[in-house]
Amino acid sequence: MSNVKSVSEGSFDEQVLKSDRPVMVDFWAPWCGPCKALGPIVDTIAADNSNKLDVVKLNVDENQSLAVKYGVRGIPTIIVFNKGAEVKRVVGLQNKGQLQALVDSVAK
Repeated sequence: MSNVKSVSEGSFDEQVLKSDRPVMVDFWAPWCGPCKALGPIVDTIAADNSNKLDVVKLNVDENQSLAVKYGVRGIPTIIVFNKGAEVKRVVGLQNKGQLQALVDSVAK
């Protein structure tokens, strides 16, 4: 069972911006090859770091206004939010070590 929840425009504020923990958001699309490759890595990071932060996925095709609001021009894009503000962003396929380093830099 994955620790990764899907968010939408309706749940983004509550689950991401109002969270009292850091939240890593995976902006993705079902037709995106690198996004599909990143999916299992994101699931592993979520499981390995469930005590540090929450991890959610946002389908950019279904939630275009949020992708525009946060300036997502390429996918996959990972944005980490803390206390409602963006604190880190990476674009493109990342390996597990790169994502773990990102988590370690924002969540203690």
